[in-house]
Amino acid sequence: MGKLIAIVGRPNVGKSTLFNRLTGARTAIVDDTSGTTRDRQYGKTEWNGMEMSVVDTGGWVVNSEDIFEEEINKQVAIAIEEADVILFVVDIKNGITDLDDHVAAILRRSRKPVIVVANKADDLTYFGEAEFYAFGLGDPIAVSAINGSGTGDLLDRIVELMPKDAAEEVATEHLPKFAIVGRPNSGKSSIVNAFIGEERNIVTNIAGTTRDSIYTRYNKFGFDFYLVDTAGIRKKAKVNEDIEYYSVIRSIRAIENSDVCILMIDATRGIEGQDANIFSLIQRNRKGLVVCVNKWDLVENKSTAAIKTFENAIRNRFAPFTDFPIIFGSALTKQRILKVLESAVNVYENRNRQVPTSELNNVMHEAIEAYPPPANKGKYVKIKYVTMLKEAQIPSFLFFCNLPQWVKEPYKRYLENQIREHWDFSGTPINIFMREK
Repeated sequence: MGKLIAIVGRPNVGKSTLFNRLTGARTAIVDDTSGTTRDRQYGKTEWNGMEMSVVDTGGWVVNSEDIFEEEINKQVAIAIEEADVILFVVDIKNGITDLDDHVAAILRRSRKPVIVVANKADDLTYFGEAEFYAFGLGDPIAVSAINGSGTGDLLDRIVELMPKDAAEEVATEHLPKFAIVGRPNSGKSSIVNAFIGEERNIVTNIAGTTRDSIYTRYNKFGFDFYLVDTAGIRKKAKVNEDIEYYSVIRSIRAIENSDVCILMIDATRGIEGQDANIFSLIQRNRKGLVVCVNKWDLVENKSTAAIKTFENAIRNRFAPFTDFPIIFGSALTKQRILKVLESAVNVYENRNRQVPTSELNNVMHEAIEAYPPPANKGKYVKIKYVTMLKEAQIPSFLFFCNLPQWVKEPYKRYLENQIREHWDFSGTPINIFMREK
């Protein structure tokens, strides 16, 4: 189960700086390459061997410049609903404001683990955190998100408060876990209902931690896997479901807990920014991918050319990762929905595919001879040997060569394409590592 930390608080207390301190400075998993700002509000951090996701809820709220009580209510509601630990950030220099009191009151009622983070304690001679005991939320921790002081203590406390994984062991049987993700109204609930149908008795729900059911076992038509519960299966939350950022946070949970993601795209609306957002979350978590273009029954032009155009648009938008299955179907008419499951099972098998070393070397040596790595400053890169890592989370290939640092991205992409041409790794990302022999 992913562990989720949410950061809440009124504007200008340094939530984003704290977010960057917890994620950016510690791990390089957060990349800002994607053009969307919303993307940057999600990252990972690791402390004492525990990997956790961090969400800056403020980044998802529209008008966060204006102090709208209702916007802050939304952020806090999301954090309470979804997070394992909530960081309530306040400004040690300004002291307590009415808005802080308001947030504290909601958090007190939530029964979720909350840590009061008194930020902007940049000057060590200043001890003002004592007044925040008034919130009744336990010991405040003074930090400076800008220079990093106090963040170690904060992370220690977060790890202490994280729920222990007792209930999660149930669902770790070696069955594939598929998550259905997508924008609101792309048809996630309909496709889940189409899969499960009315024969609810076949479906066994495994109770998860605090959430109603995290995994739904699906075993019929020769399939056996878990559907990872996302928005559609759970009861509607008190927060208005169609809010864009709400669905993104929901997706984060589902994506992290799955092996393969089925990304639903609405055929009547084409690809939108949020589809790309969710795709980049899938990419960053290195999960398998099947794209299902839903509501195809509503599209007028179903010619082969139209399908080709739509496919190309999707692959161009998601490049450079383009090797994944795309299925055109309809959850309502149940057209091709079993094909979606078949593809997901294939992608899962591809993720776990092992290529024998001898076969790998024969093919790759030819590819490398046909197109050797470009020389750099008169130095030639010689790739001697390639092997595939066992037990890796996704297919990972180690190339041993004399000058690994000279092998740049475009050449790695060439090697990846060669691997994909010879073996079926459709739908799964691949890692290419260069090592000195």
